[in-house]
Amino acid sequence: MADVLPGRLAGVLGADAVITDPVRLRTYECDGLTYHRATPGVVVLPETTEQVAAVVRLCNEYGAPFVARGAGTGLSGGALPRTDGVLLVTSRMRRIVEIDLPNRRAVVEPGVTNLAITEAVRDQGYYYAPDPSSQQVCSIGGNVAENSGGAHCLKYGFTVNHVEALEIVTPDGDIVTLDTRDPGYDLAGAFVGSEGTLGVTTKITVRLSRTPESVITLLAAFRDVEAGGVAVSRIIAEGIVPAAIEMMDALAIEAAEAAVRCGYPQGAAAVLIVELDGPAAEVAGQFAAVTRICEESGSFELRTADGPEERAAIWKGRKSAFAAVGRISPAYIVQDGVVPRTALPRVLAGIDRLSAEHGIRVANVFHAGDGNLHPLVLFDDAEPGAGERAELVSARILDLCVENGGSITGEHGVGVDKARYMPRMFSEDDLDTMQLVRCAFDPRGLSNPGKVFPTPRLCGEVPGVRKGVHPLVASGKAEQF
Repeated sequence: MADVLPGRLAGVLGADAVITDPVRLRTYECDGLTYHRATPGVVVLPETTEQVAAVVRLCNEYGAPFVARGAGTGLSGGALPRTDGVLLVTSRMRRIVEIDLPNRRAVVEPGVTNLAITEAVRDQGYYYAPDPSSQQVCSIGGNVAENSGGAHCLKYGFTVNHVEALEIVTPDGDIVTLDTRDPGYDLAGAFVGSEGTLGVTTKITVRLSRTPESVITLLAAFRDVEAGGVAVSRIIAEGIVPAAIEMMDALAIEAAEAAVRCGYPQGAAAVLIVELDGPAAEVAGQFAAVTRICEESGSFELRTADGPEERAAIWKGRKSAFAAVGRISPAYIVQDGVVPRTALPRVLAGIDRLSAEHGIRVANVFHAGDGNLHPLVLFDDAEPGAGERAELVSARILDLCVENGGSITGEHGVGVDKARYMPRMFSEDDLDTMQLVRCAFDPRGLSNPGKVFPTPRLCGEVPGVRKGVHPLVASGKAEQF
């Protein structure tokens, strides 16, 4: 990066919006996955779309890579900065631009927190459905980048299902609107979940949902995880689609108790949290069925909450689970794999075997309804070789997911952490085809380079450029821009 770039950036943004001090730069050296760290070359804090565009154009002028970052709560290293580039932090862009209740939508800037949208419309009987565990602090821009989900994604879907339009700054500095209602290619759908590799989000139009008439939350305790898994399968098989079905195993419960004293039933090897919402009559019928299924599946204690405070108490342990394991382990890796619901018992048994084989504890927290696993791989980073064993266990957990018809990620993204695992799911042609889409947006490879894809392929990322015409282009099956 040219020495003059920070000065040019300060000329556009003002000196207080450009950080070059080495001590302050270290604040931004990682996201929520602290296992990967890099100190950015320079950090900028724009406040408007026009400033973002100006920064990106300067990066193009100097050939400097840039990485967009929101609240830094990501768990895949997706916002890991470049030491030779610009980290573009959107935390100052936190205005709710418009609330349009007749059309059930809101326009927000990327630095707005997930929960702030719901808080802005709750009194009018609306809310924003996607709810990552970090919703109090994670930003909508980051949710768009990773296509975040949350506990209620079983019934309500992921971020992509609640985005109507995006204002973006393209990798060459143009300001463009992508609308899901536009004819032709679903470019907004392609952008959501692209992990910052296709540009920078500057405004998001999100869909608002009506607050359900009735909500009931049930906590069921089981003597073993398998019994809880049976209950999940039976609930879905009965045609019930709860708003959420979450499960925690004994180690995850131990961590939550140490951190927040959630008061889950003693002696539970697993707890199942089932939340039902909708019309009151429908919820009542579903509640009776879920209660019966849990009892028949071996639940030894059932608790019910039908008020906000009681529901918050049940959710307290689950919402704190990721951070809570810090109470029982010096270091940990949060994984994020997906398997079919029917494969849950088999995959969980495989995780237990890996844990025993390598001497690495694994706490399991997962969206049981859609098979999205979040194994928390615990280790002591002061112990020689423990980090390497934890990495190995993490990798083999992902292998288990793929072998059982699943995926290496459900909602945390690929980032830098899982890029090397992409070939376990996709062929060379698959990866090259994905990269062709990326190159259509970013032919110079400046927007969040080094993420998602395991090696440099088409866009000229360091260390090299693919030589010759891509086979798909030569065959006429794809067009390279």
